[in-house]
Amino acid sequence: MPRPSIPLFALLAGALSALGFAPLNWWPLTLGGVAALVALTLNARTVRGAAVVGWLFGVGQFVVSLGWIATAFTYQAAMPPVMGWVTVLLLSMFLALYPAIAAALTRAWPGGRISRVLVFAAAWMLTEWLRGHILSGFAWNPLGVAWLSSDIGQAAAWVGGLGLSGVMILVGGAIVIGETPMRRRWMPGWWPAVFLAVIAVPTLASLFTQLLPRPPAPLTGPLVHIIQPNIGQDAKYDDPAAHVERYLALSRQALGSTPHPQSITIWSESAVLDLVAEDPGLRAHLASILAPGDLLLFGGEALIRNADGTPAAATNSLFVLDSHADLLGRYDKSHLVPLGEYVPARPLMTSLGLARLAPGTIDFLPGPGPRTLALPGFPAAGIQICYEVIFPAAIVDEAHRPAWIVNISNDAWFGAWGPPQHLAQARLRAIEEGLPIARATPTGISAVIDAHGRVVASIGPHLMSTLTLRMPSPLPPTLFARFAHWTSFTFGLSLLAAAVALRRRI
Repeated sequence: MPRPSIPLFALLAGALSALGFAPLNWWPLTLGGVAALVALTLNARTVRGAAVVGWLFGVGQFVVSLGWIATAFTYQAAMPPVMGWVTVLLLSMFLALYPAIAAALTRAWPGGRISRVLVFAAAWMLTEWLRGHILSGFAWNPLGVAWLSSDIGQAAAWVGGLGLSGVMILVGGAIVIGETPMRRRWMPGWWPAVFLAVIAVPTLASLFTQLLPRPPAPLTGPLVHIIQPNIGQDAKYDDPAAHVERYLALSRQALGSTPHPQSITIWSESAVLDLVAEDPGLRAHLASILAPGDLLLFGGEALIRNADGTPAAATNSLFVLDSHADLLGRYDKSHLVPLGEYVPARPLMTSLGLARLAPGTIDFLPGPGPRTLALPGFPAAGIQICYEVIFPAAIVDEAHRPAWIVNISNDAWFGAWGPPQHLAQARLRAIEEGLPIARATPTGISAVIDAHGRVVASIGPHLMSTLTLRMPSPLPPTLFARFAHWTSFTFGLSLLAAAVALRRRI
């Protein structure tokens, strides 16, 4: 390939790889883009050249896959909407540093092509882990999420989503290394053939199993009613009381549609904007739809006040309400969205013209982290609010393992691509933890996900509907649930050990 065309090819390969994520799920394009990245990295003349290739690949991938973020800027008046695309570009340029580091480490490794592919897989896993932790972390769309379209995604139960990303690099590398002898019409030793067989054959076998029928998940958990009122972000703050009435009407319909065993009704994030913790009359009104033994789980806000009673901060919370109008539990979101729920370095950001996307002048404060809520008469539930669910090994209270997870969210901000990408990452967490997930959003996609990450039932985008069914059963704790990122790190270290052993091979 002519050297001047390499930057453009790297950028296009990254953009191509993003098409394997939801909603398109064209995973062969992700694999093809990754194979191109591996080839460009292995053939780079210098470490700096490899870093540039990795950075351009990352820019292409993130701009395409994160374009939904720009939509959020159209729902506020504090900043011009064009700032949305400026933010997407700047964020992509920053996040692309992680692929650049992985590519640079690969090129700097003093080994042959197979050895470097192994290093690339390990380095990619490490940099994705860093991406999920540095500067509050942004773990959105790990490379391995594209494997959800195949049974390879089930390997997340052992090595986590990070491990799936490593497998994607390995398969892309196998394509590149396996192609070399075919192109040269000779086989330089038997290591490329072994490498291709070890990586590619299980991959193809897993993809073939998609053609086979799979038994449905047993539905033996609590009976839930998930309410999706189809209230868009543009209307969210217009008439909050009317929105609550819509939630109540849909809930009455769902509760009256079946014989009445005890059940849990779930509303979305920020479903109730009034201060329910401070308003017993509102609590009584909400509880009026519940029969004895029923529970209502819904998103709302709580204020943190100064000594004189003035609001100082708020929490983004989930509340548990019973038929007596008592609040039985509360979970405060711990992983907040920068610029969405708080302004980092507020004096600097304000001077640059950046503000919170959500209305209000006070910031939200984070809660203490993953928590399991006891639900009288029902299995205990882990709670995740909105994009908290994208962070692996950070969604379950390990000391009090729940039987299921409730993920309330508001994806009404994020256009056509954001909601299905969010759902895909919730599916990945279900596989990692071996736990079913009930997901409620105001405009979609609301869903029930089983412990294998399969969507059992869902309500599509921009529909007003309800979903009533029993939750799937949990699985015993997976390897990842027991050891968290240590499983991913062990996989990565094994790849590095193999790289050392094979460093003199092609």
